Amino acid sequence: MVQGENAIEWDVERWLNVDAPLSLADLRGTVVVVHAFQMLCPGCVSHGIPQARAIHQMFPAGRLQVVGLHTVFEHHEAMQEVALRAFLHEYRIHFPVGIDRPDPRGNPIPCTMQAWHMQGTPTLVILDAQGQVRLHHFGQLDDLRVGGVIGQLLSEADSTAP
Repeated sequence: MVQGENAIEWDVERWLNVDAPLSLADLRGTVVVVHAFQMLCPGCVSHGIPQARAIHQMFPAGRLQVVGLHTVFEHHEAMQEVALRAFLHEYRIHFPVGIDRPDPRGNPIPCTMQAWHMQGTPTLVILDAQGQVRLHHFGQLDDLRVGGVIGQLLSEADSTAP
């Protein structure tokens, strides 16, 4: 996925921290911030996850949705669901987290990570209220830049609301 394209639906094996599965179609009309991470990724733990938690706490529910995508492409045996549940509890992650579906053909790169052309973790993807990719970034990204993009997209959503 590249900026300006409509987001491809994620392929999630299981959802945590929500009662029902999430789809991008369900989130239309909402700015969506997707943080793709792995539990054992140092950049995710030190920067990406704290940034996603701060966004989740800072911006209004119903207008912006933070979604975690646990996309495991290495150390598969160490990052099973039971470990992820403990990780989410310990890091106080309360936003929805999807477990990216493993590739059925045996490729170590999971399905959504492949479809979204992610280079690794952490990856930040921000979708506008119409579901278009407005930011797709691998690695750490400055909080001020991320906040600016989110503010712009919320403003755009306000100006197009009926």
